[in-house]
Amino acid sequence: MANAEFAHRWFEEVWNKKSEAAVDEMLAADGVGHGLPGGPIRGPEAFKEYQRQLIEAYPDLRVEVVDTVVEGDKIAARCRVTGAHQGDSLGIMATNNPVDFGGLVILHVRDGKIAEAWNEFNFTDMYKQLGLKALSLE
Repeated sequence: MANAEFAHRWFEEVWNKKSEAAVDEMLAADGVGHGLPGGPIRGPEAFKEYQRQLIEAYPDLRVEVVDTVVEGDKIAARCRVTGAHQGDSLGIMATNNPVDFGGLVILHVRDGKIAEAWNEFNFTDMYKQLGLKALSLE
């Protein structure tokens, strides 16, 4: 059985505190993240590479969990993402523009770890705030 605190902890530890150890602890070895730039991300090592790139681009990145809904082994979390685009790691030269956009994640938790995650973040809104046209995510 999953609980809302798990989702809050994931975003706090992994994104706000930038902990790679939390990725190892909370993401299953065969865990898959869907809906993120670059296509499905499989396993903790690949996820940590994505995490590093996003944090390099947004060193002050903050993810706030606004709402959660839990049903069985799934957690839905509505999030708000803020930060300033200060790095070039995503293939986009730093704009120093602030971003503020929303998203929704559904986490499937198995044996206390994320087995699968479906991400629906408004990356189009993020790109607009950077002064760019929307880019393909996959």
